[in-house]
Amino acid sequence: MNHCPAGWESERLKDRVRFAYGDSLAAEDRNDGEFKVFGSNGIVGTHDRAITNGRTIIIGRKGSFGKIAWCDEPCFPIDTTYFVDSTQSKEDLRWLFYALESLHLDGLNFDSAVPGLSREVAYSMRLVFPRTPEQQRIAAYLDASCAAIDAAVSAKRRQIEALDGVRKDIIQKAVTRGLEKHPALKKTGNVWMNELPVTWELVSLKRVSEIQGGLTLGKVYEGPLIERPYLRVANVQDGHLNLQDVTIIEVPEEVAHRVELRPGDVLMTEGGDLDKLGRGTVWSGEIQDCLHQNHIFAIRCFTHKLMPAFLAYLTASRYGRDYFEATGKRTTNLASTNSTKVGLLPIPRPSIEEQRAICQYLDEKLYHVAQIVNGIESQIATLNSYRKSLIHECVTGQRRITEADLVRVGRGKSTLTRPSR
Repeated sequence: MNHCPAGWESERLKDRVRFAYGDSLAAEDRNDGEFKVFGSNGIVGTHDRAITNGRTIIIGRKGSFGKIAWCDEPCFPIDTTYFVDSTQSKEDLRWLFYALESLHLDGLNFDSAVPGLSREVAYSMRLVFPRTPEQQRIAAYLDASCAAIDAAVSAKRRQIEALDGVRKDIIQKAVTRGLEKHPALKKTGNVWMNELPVTWELVSLKRVSEIQGGLTLGKVYEGPLIERPYLRVANVQDGHLNLQDVTIIEVPEEVAHRVELRPGDVLMTEGGDLDKLGRGTVWSGEIQDCLHQNHIFAIRCFTHKLMPAFLAYLTASRYGRDYFEATGKRTTNLASTNSTKVGLLPIPRPSIEEQRAICQYLDEKLYHVAQIVNGIESQIATLNSYRKSLIHECVTGQRRITEADLVRVGRGKSTLTRPSR
């Protein structure tokens, strides 16, 4: 820092602050209690004992290293964290919380095997320290200002959630009822969909498509081999593809031909997060001669009966999500399905002409929803950027906080209750 305001002291972090190590506390050793347990990524549980003295700053040490969290009361930071409480520093802790945020400690990774924050590297960083009364003014001002910014961000995130609900409603109605406002319905007798438009039929997916299994990675082959790109589960995400890291494998030519993807294949993962299981993604031939893993199903629609885009929209609908959530085999955090359950997915099937009209309608409507979401996300990014710059300006003295500033944000002297050092 080139400029130090008058009356402020520029010092290394280690001269004014100590990072204490969190303590080991496995999940099975935690008892029900009132004290929050913090890991490097925030609250991970509760316990009946605390190891900190009152208000506490928690700093991620391993994993989400450098992430800064705050607790207003005694707590239990575990051994993937550092912490600072009133026994580790004489600075106003709330001011120090913002000052540490301004250092961007999450950009300092010097533990090569596992991402981590070196305490000695953090200690070597410099801060400018105002006197305690000014620290308290800065903290009070930032508390009020950041609370207002955070409230605005939360409101905008709720807008995005509401729009996601609108998006789901649009898809659900279109793929299960069509585009008519009040279509005539008929009973199907099927537990998954007991009604559908009278001109539609309900058929299992295996009746209108071919389900192609994939290739097991690591299998050893003999004879001449050819190189081919190979999609793994990580490449097939929730309704989109991530093709930045695609594996290249060597296989016999006849094997490659058997599991080669074709434009129009709908890719569905066999396992993963429950809310993403069975979500279809249309392959448009993005990579030539590409193969796929055995944990990815390639659904090859009989295009005179079922459009790939219609199937993809159907798997994204609440109806599709409910089917795979109910039929998926669950473990602790993941779920899996199989080709039999995929093949039995009941498809509400209008004519190809109506499918085409539905897909075109959804493409247009969801494009407009996405444009609105992108605009809101841009607003959130602007607010977060302003929050960071405001903190930086205040803790470095580029913006000096006065009593008038505190009155303006509703944090005048009568509302300040922070104890002096």
